[in-house]
Amino acid sequence: MADAIISHEPATGAELWSGAIGDADDEVAAARAGWASWAAQPLTVRIETMRRFGNVVRQRHEAFADLLARETGKPLWEARTEVDSVIAKVDISVSAYAERTAQRRLESPMGSRMALRHKPHGVLAVLGPYNFPAHLPNGHIVPALLAGNAVVFKPSEKTPATGAFLVDCYRAAGIPEACIRLLIGGPAEGKALADHPDIDGLLFTGSARTGLALNRAFAAKPEKILALEMGGNNPIIVWDTPDLHSAAVLVIQSAFTTAGQRCTAARRLIVEDRLYQPLIDAICAMVGRLIVGSPHDDPQPFMGPVIDNDVADQLSESFLALLMRGGRPIRHLERPDADRPFLTPALIDMTAATEHPDIELFGPILQVYRAADFDAAIALANNTRYGLSAALVSQTPALYDRFWAGIRAGIVNWNRPTNGASSSAPFGGIGWSGNHRPSAYYAADYCAYPVVSNEAEAARANIGIGLRDA
Repeated sequence: MADAIISHEPATGAELWSGAIGDADDEVAAARAGWASWAAQPLTVRIETMRRFGNVVRQRHEAFADLLARETGKPLWEARTEVDSVIAKVDISVSAYAERTAQRRLESPMGSRMALRHKPHGVLAVLGPYNFPAHLPNGHIVPALLAGNAVVFKPSEKTPATGAFLVDCYRAAGIPEACIRLLIGGPAEGKALADHPDIDGLLFTGSARTGLALNRAFAAKPEKILALEMGGNNPIIVWDTPDLHSAAVLVIQSAFTTAGQRCTAARRLIVEDRLYQPLIDAICAMVGRLIVGSPHDDPQPFMGPVIDNDVADQLSESFLALLMRGGRPIRHLERPDADRPFLTPALIDMTAATEHPDIELFGPILQVYRAADFDAAIALANNTRYGLSAALVSQTPALYDRFWAGIRAGIVNWNRPTNGASSSAPFGGIGWSGNHRPSAYYAADYCAYPVVSNEAEAARANIGIGLRDA
């Protein structure tokens, strides 16, 4: 199909969906024409419409999960949890809007009143990723629509079918078509949307390389809001714990859930010298039992393939590059089927490597480091330009106090995985992980701007100093 985006199932290679490539000018113009009437609706109307959206998704739950699983390759159980998150986002966003952007009365002198209210920006562009193609863009779109914005949504070219399904759910709930626009396309269309002079802001989740380019492009556009969530090179430290089974489970959940395709996934395991070998043995024994398979396999797999063959090729090359830099393989990254992007979980010891690339390897590769003392472990954990997520596995509260105080990350966990962040809390990081615009519960902050008004019902004014006598 000419001038089309075609989506294929990672697990089988079968064609799943195709759609015509859109035009950013047309979609932005439609949103610009329609947003004011949506913004003029009472908040209660917008809330009720978004709750209808949650009910539409609930009614289509199984069809949505099936499509999402087929397009991403993630197991059906995980696709279902993602659809659950889409539904839950509505009530969370309503609560966040009330707390973060509520109307307030402020003290004011001379009998006047001061009011704090919030206004929508106007037309917001949303660029979605492929790893959570429903949940993550929905986390921008729901609060943006609640605030009264119109949205132009460009899903990843790797997961357009999920994006189209999501938009259809919004429209079935009664969101005006002009206020939720779908732009199908690849990088060129994404760039055209981001550069468009008639958007009022851009909400982005994706790679640091793209996020940095957007940050540079928006440097000369202070009038536009830019919210970036760009992933991480996240550490998990295991220190002073007798329960190595639980520690191994937490490491595996952190590193290999969603085939390692989570921005909060652990990329680096830092372990106390004395625990190194028993912990690695426990991890390897458990990894050897993990089922890697297709979304609808029975029994359900722990993880599916990565998104496509190109990504699988890049990860294989990255693992080889780590070996060439002196990494010692613990478990090799294997590809059982050369024609499909299934990869087995890999571990590589980088303690004695000559180079430690500070990159986000977006797949099931875990780099391992030994540390002689806890201060050295924290220094290793902070040896990154990213700062999204970090976790400590330890049964010593004093160590967690030191870890929390010393680590540089927006999400800091104790005896929990690095991933699995709650939508009821802010989600974001520092450094190359974001630009201090955390999403999830704090998305309300970048979807509307505060307006302060000093108000009085009658004009009463005089000048008491500095006037000549009449």
